[in-house]
Amino acid sequence: MTTPDVMPDAAYSVDVIERTDNRMVLSLGPQHPSTHGVLQVVTEIEGEIITKASPEIGYLHTGIEKSAENLFWSQASTVIERMDYLSPLTNALCYYLAVEKLLGIDAAIPRRANQVRVLFSELSRIASHCVWLGTGGIDIGALTPFFYCFDMRERILDLFEMSGGARMHPNYIRVGGLRDDLPEGFLGKLDGVIATYEPRMRDLRGLLQKNPIFQDRTIDIGIIDTADAVAWGLTGPVLRASGIAYDVRKAFPYSGYDEYEFDVPTRTEGDAYARFLVRLDEMDEAMRIVRQVRRRLDEPGPVQIPDTKFVPPPKETIALSMEALIHHFKLVSESFRVPPGDVYQAVEGPRGELGYYVVSNGDNRPWRVRTRPPSMYNLQVLKKLAVGELIADMVVCIGSLDPVFGEVDR
Repeated sequence: MTTPDVMPDAAYSVDVIERTDNRMVLSLGPQHPSTHGVLQVVTEIEGEIITKASPEIGYLHTGIEKSAENLFWSQASTVIERMDYLSPLTNALCYYLAVEKLLGIDAAIPRRANQVRVLFSELSRIASHCVWLGTGGIDIGALTPFFYCFDMRERILDLFEMSGGARMHPNYIRVGGLRDDLPEGFLGKLDGVIATYEPRMRDLRGLLQKNPIFQDRTIDIGIIDTADAVAWGLTGPVLRASGIAYDVRKAFPYSGYDEYEFDVPTRTEGDAYARFLVRLDEMDEAMRIVRQVRRRLDEPGPVQIPDTKFVPPPKETIALSMEALIHHFKLVSESFRVPPGDVYQAVEGPRGELGYYVVSNGDNRPWRVRTRPPSMYNLQVLKKLAVGELIADMVVCIGSLDPVFGEVDR
């Protein structure tokens, strides 16, 4: 009886972790809160040292991209905002920038609409980093920063609720601009957030930045050098903490970002502490942009393009104009059609380069929506940076990457 041919180990495309006499296999997650979502990491350990780490994703399949392809162009943002649920307005902005390019109306977006889009993008960056900082502190045993961070995040979510009617998924950014202008009282609340920011960040830096326990848990932990950061396709704070000053807002400006003064914070150490410092500096730069936008918002202006083929006419005109009523009915019942073509649009999200590749076949629905999620690319480096670290440091490594699994699994 002949033995069948056995495939060589090189033929397997997945990591195979086997238990030996000196090593054991430990599964971390996907239910454990320290994995920051439904992530399972199958680790091989020798004593307390990690010798191999294999991230396993796929526990949060939502089918968002396929769902978007079955919705009107103007409806797709309702599901797209739920990919990165910590920064939903950034997702909506990126998607609608791509749609506006396909329509050829990207240059016609009103100045005030772009200002508010930038404002909400930067407030979303701060709010997202507040979640990262608060939960990352809990990972290491620092509970107080969580309350400081979420108080600041709640103040920002109050602004989203005022403008869009919802705290997390406001659906405020639309094709051609915004749903409405900023409501009465918004600028006063924004001034309060701006005034609160500096003393609150001073407290947070005082609690963590020079804290010897925090430094011991993060310095020289999860090091990513410059060459590896580029080779693994990392973006955002994870890349900038390794010395590469790449930021989509500077490299490929959108929504008028080239009109604002801000710096791109970088570090060269590439460890978890460097990623911590870069994100804190990013929050300061985001608030710097917010202040610049605030000074320009006193000047009124339109927030939507006047073309009612893509933007619903003002409600007060529907009862007076048959043409306005027809445009409104057509947009609600069958939306608008986008000329055939494809486009890739990228923005700088809180976790890095967020991109949408959108394809139109001339229909009133997108033919293809494909996301380039920064969390997906940043997370894969975990299998390299965790090797050689302690089991307890795996928690720090995951937290320092700041993954959001709504956009990893989609």
